[in-house]
Amino acid sequence: MLPKTELLKGIENQDQISRVLDRADQAIKTWEVVFTDFLSPPELAEAQTVLAKLTEVSAIAWGGYPQAERQRLAIARSELPLDTDQVELTALSIAGNFLFDPASHRDFLGSILGTGVVREKVGDILVLGERGAQAIVVPDLVEFFQQSLTQVRTVPVKVTPIPLSELQVREPRKKELATVEASLRLDAIASAGFGVSRSKMVDLINKGEVRVNWKEIGQPSHQLKDGDLVAIRGKGRLFVGEIAVTKKDRYRVLLTRVS
Repeated sequence: MLPKTELLKGIENQDQISRVLDRADQAIKTWEVVFTDFLSPPELAEAQTVLAKLTEVSAIAWGGYPQAERQRLAIARSELPLDTDQVELTALSIAGNFLFDPASHRDFLGSILGTGVVREKVGDILVLGERGAQAIVVPDLVEFFQQSLTQVRTVPVKVTPIPLSELQVREPRKKELATVEASLRLDAIASAGFGVSRSKMVDLINKGEVRVNWKEIGQPSHQLKDGDLVAIRGKGRLFVGEIAVTKKDRYRVLLTRVS
């Protein structure tokens, strides 16, 4: 048995990571490739950190396309080869005429969860405007969705499995910028990077809506370093690049914002 109590120390998403460790234990015992449910970015980061401590297993994550937020892990004994092709995923087309009743990501997710399926069984949802959406799910739920997911908002929909190669992924928008700050405080750097006021950023941090390297940070004074990732739900991600000290002992920071 894996030392779960020790491995889960300091872990934020303990229930989810505990289940990941159960899957790792299964992989060790059976010599099979096993799969987790879909993990959110914070859960995935913690899972990969914990699994990296186990020499007996290796793991690979995949969500259907390179920028996928929600991904499944394939876990196997370290002696076995792993490839993203082994991660079991199915893409669905959720087609309907949304011209007169537009549906958002929340609408599609709400209708999917309204069938009784838990969030962990569903990956990313790609909204296609008036044509509907595409969703990535665990393969064994395809037939269920075809029978149960019949309407989103007021619009009748038809659910059809499609190849992952037909996913219509929007390339993320990137903006590179530089800022000069008196310190490397989270509130200062994130304020500049996301283009919001310092007070607004402090408020977001205090509310627990800001994560650094997928860990919730509640201190506006938290010090950032190069390589850090700052994420705010609904506002995208901010990558901290090169940091240089100016002649006036201030910090010039290169940032990349992705939305």
